[in-house]
Amino acid sequence: MTISSISPSSSHSTPAPDSARILTELDHARLTRLLSLQPAQHEGLQAVLDEGELVDPREVAPDVVTMNSRVCLAGEGDDPAGQELTLSYPLQARPSDAQVSVLSPVGASLLGARVGQTVCWRQPDGASRTARIVALAYQPEAAGDYLR
Repeated sequence: MTISSISPSSSHSTPAPDSARILTELDHARLTRLLSLQPAQHEGLQAVLDEGELVDPREVAPDVVTMNSRVCLAGEGDDPAGQELTLSYPLQARPSDAQVSVLSPVGASLLGARVGQTVCWRQPDGASRTARIVALAYQPEAAGDYLR
């Protein structure tokens, strides 16, 4: 999996099928506000916000992908290469530095997922991608950075 295969677009992302997404109340509030200001539709992220289970940032499990988490992925299928990505807000996203926007299909697929889950998203060219979350190299809440 390469950063070029994780370009931002309005393509589709699929929530992890094996459990409900978990969102911190702060991430939910910030992202709800962000989507209210965006002229384009971001159905994948909106679905995560609508269906996610909300928790206090101090109570979120350390294996849940929250905003600004550094996520270690292992590719699946014909794309077994691993990669570490940071889930970022759009203005901080820099694919060349492995910082992906939560508005991108891969970003929306990661938000609220847990270590061990497989996430799926659709590329701008229509190709489907999957990756397994193998670890979190950093989660703000686990590090005590509750407002990050």
